[in-house]
Amino acid sequence: MMITINEVVTRDGFQLEGQWIPTDEKINLINRLSEAGFHKIEVTSFVSSVHVPQLKDAAEVMKGITRNPNVTYVALVPNLKGAQRALEADVDEVNVVISASATHNLANIRQTHEQSLAGLKEIVSLFKGTRVKVNTSIATTFGCPFEGTIQPEAVCNFIENYLAAGADSISLADTTGMAHPVQVEELSRKVLEMFPNVPFTLHFHNTRGMGMANILAGIQGGITQFDAAISGIGGCPFAPGATGNVCTEDVVHMLHAMGIKTGVDLDQILSISKTLPKLIGHETPGQIIKAGKITDLHPSPLKKAESY
Repeated sequence: MMITINEVVTRDGFQLEGQWIPTDEKINLINRLSEAGFHKIEVTSFVSSVHVPQLKDAAEVMKGITRNPNVTYVALVPNLKGAQRALEADVDEVNVVISASATHNLANIRQTHEQSLAGLKEIVSLFKGTRVKVNTSIATTFGCPFEGTIQPEAVCNFIENYLAAGADSISLADTTGMAHPVQVEELSRKVLEMFPNVPFTLHFHNTRGMGMANILAGIQGGITQFDAAISGIGGCPFAPGATGNVCTEDVVHMLHAMGIKTGVDLDQILSISKTLPKLIGHETPGQIIKAGKITDLHPSPLKKAESY
């Protein structure tokens, strides 16, 4: 089995960070990630610098990176203006986020569902005839801190509308970590049954400690593509209690231990993860970076005792 991992640290990971991360540091990090075996890298977001100041250098970052032809470079866009800026920056794919929760959609992008769908159609029209793909992420797929559980039928209805509008692929995002494994497996099976030819990605946050379990549930449900962020940082600025993404190195370590291939170089991403605390100014929640891999053995304490 092969599981595809998309890296989102420089967008979803950095967007909550208060300490300014220099543009050249972002570019250097993305260049290192580009050689680590990821399928996609979500580089940045073309959003308002007032609301997300950490990503005000989106165009400079996108234009400054060294591109690996085996990697798809993605930017999140909230509206047509952002999409136009992304097109000028020569992105490979745009990610349009629309929340399944009407309340969160208004809080996050200040639009109703009807406005968001109309905006998606405008964005699709902009990229028609270009090589740029359009992915639609459904935020709060599994639950909303304002409205509670989102019903699977509602999610499927959103998927139908977004595909009809011209989306090339769909991401199902657990924006505030409200999903649980049974729910994830059931919805994964349902969407694959209803939309067998659609590329789906699952995007989990580890807000309540269920991120890794939800990834396994998604795999059991048939999904093979997942987002993750180096060191497990990040979160949505417009949702109460939001915390970091599932940690890339923890996910890759788990899957490799299970004999599941990802194509990602674990040692390389661990090396990258070690640089994050200094870059962002605080410790990170990843586990493997602290405990080491299960294959990292230590000298026997018995041998030490025998030497006295």
